[in-house]
Order: sequence, then C-alpha cells, then structure tokens
Amino acid sequence: MLGLKEKKQLMRFSIKREEIVRHLVTVCGVVERRHTLPILSNVLLSVKDSQLSLMATDLEIEIRTALKVLSSEEGKVTVSARKFLEICRALPSGSALEAQYKEGQFYIHSGRSRFTLSTLPAEDFPSIDSIDAVAELELTQAELKQLLHRTVFCMAHQDVRYYLNGLLLELTEESIHAVATDGHRLALASLAKGADQEGTEIQSIIPRKAILELVRLLEESQEPVRLKFGTNQMRAEFQGLSFSTKLIDGQFPDYKRVIPVGCEKQFVADRERFKQALVRVNILTNDKYRGVHLHLSDLKLQAIVTNLDQGSAEEELDIKYQGENLEIVFNNFYLIDVLNIIDTKEVRLTFTNASSSCLITPIDASDSKYVVMPMRL
Repeated sequence: MLGLKEKKQLMRFSIKREEIVRHLVTVCGVVERRHTLPILSNVLLSVKDSQLSLMATDLEIEIRTALKVLSSEEGKVTVSARKFLEICRALPSGSALEAQYKEGQFYIHSGRSRFTLSTLPAEDFPSIDSIDAVAELELTQAELKQLLHRTVFCMAHQDVRYYLNGLLLELTEESIHAVATDGHRLALASLAKGADQEGTEIQSIIPRKAILELVRLLEESQEPVRLKFGTNQMRAEFQGLSFSTKLIDGQFPDYKRVIPVGCEKQFVADRERFKQALVRVNILTNDKYRGVHLHLSDLKLQAIVTNLDQGSAEEELDIKYQGENLEIVFNNFYLIDVLNIIDTKEVRLTFTNASSSCLITPIDASDSKYVVMPMRL
C-alpha cells in the first residue's frame, strides 16, 4: 500500500521554456488574483501518455490546453498559476526545464536554478460540467474575432441590468449575429454562416469577462473554431484549446426594435476626417458632460464643444447633406468609438430629428450597424 501511495504522489516532465510559457499565458487569463477559494488561483497540471494538460477556471470560465512533453512519471497536481508562469518567464530564453511533483511539493529545475512551489490536491480542483450541445457552428478564428471586435465595446459594465453585462450571440441556420448594448448605444455585427442543424434559432448571452478573454485568445488566422451552444453554457474549441463559459440567465432586449428604420434625414462623411475632427474637439470636452454639438447645414457639418471652465473648440467638415439646418448632441466618446471600429472610407449617419436615435453604418458594407442615442440639449 505504501508503494502505491508513493507512486500516486509522483509526476515528472521535461519541456522547453517557450512552450510552457505560451500555454501558461493562455490559461492564466482566467485566473483571478484574489479569490475566496485558494485553489482557484492554481492551474491543474495533468500528465498522461507524454501529454501535459493545463486547466484553469474561475467557476464561470474554464480554459483547457495541452502539449507534448518528455514524461517519465504520470500524475496530476495544482500549483499557483501566476508563480509558475513568472518562474518560467524568468528562465533564460531557449532553456529547458524539468518539473517534478513529489511528497506534496512541486519542484522546478533548469540549469542552476531550482524552485519549490506549494501544491493543493488535484482532486479538489473544480470543473465546469460537460456541455450538452443543442447547436454547433464552425467558422475561422479571424471571422469570430472580427465579429466580437465590432461589438464588444458596447457591452455594459457592472450594470444593474445584469443581462447587459455581456454580449448576445444569436444563431440561426443562415447566420450568426453578435449584439451588445449598454442602454445608450448598440452594436450589431453579422456573419453569413449558420448552424449545422436545420431550424436552429437560439440566443446566448456570453458574460463580459468571457468575451474579453475569448477576443484575447483568438488570432487573425484561417484556422477553424468550433462553437458549441448548450442551454446554460457555450464552448469554443480551436488549436487544441477548449474554452468554456457559463451563460447569463436573462432576456436580452429586442435589439431589432432599437434599430431606426424609415429615417428621413442622413449625411455621409469621410470616416477618418470625421473622426479626427471629433478627436480634436474632444480635447476640451468636459469630463462630466461629454457632449459634442453637431450643426448640420447644406454640405457642411460643424462639431462644437463648449467647456465653461476651459474654453471651446470648433471643427468644420465637408459632408454629403442637403436639408434643413439641424443641431444634434451626442456623447463624443460614443461617436469616436464607432468610427474607430468601422474601417470603410465613408460612413452614413441616419436619423429622423434632433431627439431621435442615430443609425451609423459603413458605406459599401452591410455586416454591421451601430445605434447611438442623442443627448438632451
């Protein structure tokens, strides 16, 4: 019995520094620096069949990844994720390290460097339940990253309406839509790739932290991503990585009712010139009142900011507009955010009057729409 117990306490593997650092960086993004459960600050290391698996979780998000190692002893253990990463990063470039778990301690040896880390039992490490997928979709990393990038900035942050503190992924058999709103603005991005299953029509609200983490992990590559949607969680699988997150349980607002239709007025502007004009007047924007006054007249737009404490700023821009003179006030930061995301040469702003919401769309592109509410004069 003693021999079996000692065997269970052993684990040993060798690996290149750069390889382990890359995988630790991947999983460490989900690890909280402070947590009520100490084991959630750890990463679960499992060695089997010359493969090292790493897993980290905060009970809402779970990341798993694996890589090949030189192994002489199989086993599993949990150690501080950030301390292990810091040690590996501090080792010389191109070096190799040998790690061993023995008698409750985790030993790291590389050249003349030696470290010892405390451990917690692997059997106490929590994991998210396996997903029972009701719908699946495959797209490229670049496509998913762009879909999220175009909408993520509109997510609410710590809003009492908890269902706004995330991003809606709406999946049908024809397409997938990403929608985010904080109640003052809305972003919608679409991709003409639908679910594998016919008749699919589901809505999943992904938490803010999970979306930000997924954007960090995705690359601008054509490598495939497999999305699996369950009733209470979603999983993304790509490049040997498994990313799972619980969903926000709530009803997302009907975003289609928010998007203006049949608007009577519109103007078209050069996106970069419009953005730079707003950036310049933003220098004198009041920290509390962030409004910019847009004065529209035939073929002209004036962007004006007045700050009672510091002065005023005014920019004039040539635009494509014909109609009555009009003044609309927007949160300047909201407009700049949208113009930073859109990448076409020109943008179109559509509205009904000075008190109606404004629809901003890229010219010659129909895969994204943005809605910004006006401020009161």
